[in-house]
Amino acid sequence: MSTNTLSKEAETKLLNFFNTTIDPKGMAKAIRQLNYVVALGVMREHETLQTEITTLENSFYWLSELAEILNPYLDVE
Repeated sequence: MSTNTLSKEAETKLLNFFNTTIDPKGMAKAIRQLNYVVALGVMREHETLQTEITTLENSFYWLSELAEILNPYLDVE
């Protein structure tokens, strides 16, 4: 797990992004939709996706973590 902190510039850009481009709930939904489509492609053994399984596993994990931070869904009872 990384312990790096965001630079002020990155923090400002993220705040601006979520204040003017897409709200956190909308971003979380988009991440989940993307993860769903990619997961379906992998499960259907698409050749291109199969060669990148490790990368996809890591990306899926981190995007899911980000989605949970933006709009908790899995932790809700």
